[in-house]
Amino acid sequence: MANITLVQAINLALAQEMERDDRIIILGEDVGRNGGVFRVTEGLHETFGGDRVVDSPLAESGIIGTSIGLAIAGLRPVPEIQFEGFLGPAYDQLCTHAARIRTRTRGAMTCPLTVRVPVGGGIHAPELHSDSPETIYSHNAGIKVVMPSTPYDAKGLLTSALRDPDPVIFFEPKRIYRAFREEVPEEEYTVPIGEARVVREGSEMTMVSWGASMVQCMNAIESSGRDIELIDLRTINPLDYDTIMASVRKTGRCVIVHEAPLTCGVGAEIAARVMEQCFLHLEAPVQRVTGFDTIMPYYKLELDYLPDADRVGKAIEELAAY
Repeated sequence: MANITLVQAINLALAQEMERDDRIIILGEDVGRNGGVFRVTEGLHETFGGDRVVDSPLAESGIIGTSIGLAIAGLRPVPEIQFEGFLGPAYDQLCTHAARIRTRTRGAMTCPLTVRVPVGGGIHAPELHSDSPETIYSHNAGIKVVMPSTPYDAKGLLTSALRDPDPVIFFEPKRIYRAFREEVPEEEYTVPIGEARVVREGSEMTMVSWGASMVQCMNAIESSGRDIELIDLRTINPLDYDTIMASVRKTGRCVIVHEAPLTCGVGAEIAARVMEQCFLHLEAPVQRVTGFDTIMPYYKLELDYLPDADRVGKAIEELAAY
């Protein structure tokens, strides 16, 4: 076992899978000798060479378009987009083409690419560097959307993504890249895409979250002293509704926490499904603690935008008192 950060876990998964499968290539801006803007690919250029770890031009649409062609041709490209805000220029390639290759060709072709993207706020970055666009991409059938919150899950989920026959967007919550360490097996393993994790069991209410917000949720639960069941989605699409519904039927209450804006966020879909499937079990309305329906502010107000333990704690008390 290795006691490593989320960044190190991702790097280890990439190295092990590149060693195992010579079809895997990495491409993106500064991913080669510099090891990426967050040093996630550090050392891979030296180990696997410039033919498999390729520095690209500053052109996100070109990075993804090239990756789609490589994937259809039989390789397994891993394009890195430096920040989630830069996914916009690549949206057409991802959602019009990568997501539809299997259906368009009636299964004759697949598009096995894993798009790695640092995501979320909390690091005081400039504009277009701190958003949480997971809803936008999970709305497109044909693309899996994954977001780990721990080093263990990051390694296992990325390994699964790299072996998947279809496109996966692997969102990496940059606020917790190096926030803590965890024991991670050095040997290869997988975490299934599409299965949520019950982080802690409880009977008083259900809390659902993912990514960096899991830290704030844990802090709020510990401060509250209440018996709260915490679920880490791990995968946004496909979403593990079975685990959520089983928990809500047990607890009768549900609060959802995410960084993305309130309106049309993943939390809205979860709340609607809970209402449809657990209505007779609910003891209170579903609560959501989210970002605001505004542009992500500059760094002086950034932490006021993001859900913190205090806002989550207030929701816990309101839900318990209903």
